[in-house]
Amino acid sequence: MERGLFWLPLLALFLWLAWAGWNEYQKLEAYRMWAENFDRAKYDIYAVMGQKGDDLTWGKPRRKEPANLQTFSLKDVEEIRLVVDDRIYNLVEPPEKGRAVALEFLFFNSVNSVRIPFTELALAVEWGNALQQDLP
Repeated sequence: MERGLFWLPLLALFLWLAWAGWNEYQKLEAYRMWAENFDRAKYDIYAVMGQKGDDLTWGKPRRKEPANLQTFSLKDVEEIRLVVDDRIYNLVEPPEKGRAVALEFLFFNSVNSVRIPFTELALAVEWGNALQQDLP
C-alpha cells in the first residue's frame, strides 16, 4: 500500500500533463483553422494575430476559436513601437533580450494604442519590421 501511495502523485502528474498537452493541441488546431483566412499569421501562448491586406486582427488563443478578437487597419497606424519590460525601443535597434515583449500600435488622432504581446523578442521584431513596411 505504501508503494501505491508513492505512485499516486506521479499518476496525478501524468494525468495533468496529458490534459495540458491535449488542451494546447486543441488551441493549435483552432488557430490553424482560424489562420487559413489570413495572408500572414502568428500563434503563441499570449496572442494570435493575422494580417489580411491592411487589416490586422488579434486575440487570445482558446480551444474552440480565438477569443476577444480585435481588428484595426494599418492605414490608421501612425507608428509601431517595440515594448520590452515596459521600456519603448525602436524596431531598428531592439535590445538583445527581455521578458515582457509587445508591439505597440499608435493611431493617428487618437490617444489610444494597442499592445499585442509576444513570447519571443526576435519574433516581435520580425513582425514589427514586416508590418512597418506595410504601413502606407
